[in-house]
This record gives sequence, C-alpha cells and structure tokens, in this order.
Amino acid sequence: MRSKPDWHTYSMGIALAVRARADCTGNRVGAILVKDRFIIATGYNGTPSGTPNCSAGGCERCAYPERFPSGQGYDLCVCVHAEANALLMAARVGISTNGSTLYSTMRPCFACTKELLQAGVRAVYYLHPWRHPDAAYQQAYERLQDRFPDGVHHLALEDPDADWATRSRRKP
Repeated sequence: MRSKPDWHTYSMGIALAVRARADCTGNRVGAILVKDRFIIATGYNGTPSGTPNCSAGGCERCAYPERFPSGQGYDLCVCVHAEANALLMAARVGISTNGSTLYSTMRPCFACTKELLQAGVRAVYYLHPWRHPDAAYQQAYERLQDRFPDGVHHLALEDPDADWATRSRRKP
C-alpha cells in the first residue's frame, strides 16, 4: 500500500506540475504559494502575458544565448520568474501573501528573495539550488535569505524531469 506524501512533498509535487507550463529556453521553474495548507497562487517562469514566449523569440537573452555568457544579460531578459509570477498572481486577484510559504523547483534568486521578503513570505522550500553568478555577492545573497522567519529549506526529492528542467542552451 502506498503511503500519503507529507505536506512538503505534496506541495513540491504541485510546483513540479506548474513548471510544465514554463516556456523559458534556459531553466524552467514552477512555484506555488501556500497558506494554511491551501494553495493561494501559482507561477512559472516566462514572458509577460500578451508577449511572445521565449520559444517564439520573445526574450532577447533566450533567443540569442550565444551573445550572453552565463550570468550576463539579465537586463535584457523579459522573463518573469516563477516566484514573482506567483506573487503577482496573488496580487492580481487580491490574495494576501503575508504569512505564506513558497515551494519552488529552484532556490529563489536575489531579486525574487527581496520580493518574497517584502510580500511577507515566511518560509521557502526548494528543489534545485541556485547560486549568485558573481561569487562576490553569494554571501550577501545568503544573508538576505537568512531573513525568512521560518527559513529556507532544500527538499531532497527526486525530480522526474531534472534534465529537462535545468537544461540550458548556454551550457556545452
């Protein structure tokens, strides 16, 4: 008999399902915000609503990866990160994120970390690690992530689509 997954495994499984909608040609990420065990918002990374998707040339950085070494050209990337999209979805429909928990298939970047803290997210659970592309800023990133009242936690779960999810055209 199969046992029920714990709440963290269950929530990350849903974030993995949300990731299937991501259209970024680099990393594909899915995220959900949970409050009192209820999903209040979902998000995946991709271009803003009404603009061409990455796979259709909508993002300069994704369309021409050979022009942008790893960690560069983010100012030309028009993709909205999964975590930010989850926050924006909640805002669009008037749902408070204060006191919520984020489950993301990738550890939130520096910018998303700031936004999540400002929105009152208390804890983060992630599947795949993320490091700041400039090692000089990694310590500042980690200090910022230490500000989540209930912490940042890596979930050591198997990702059935790990190769697909973290494949980047910029890597050899």
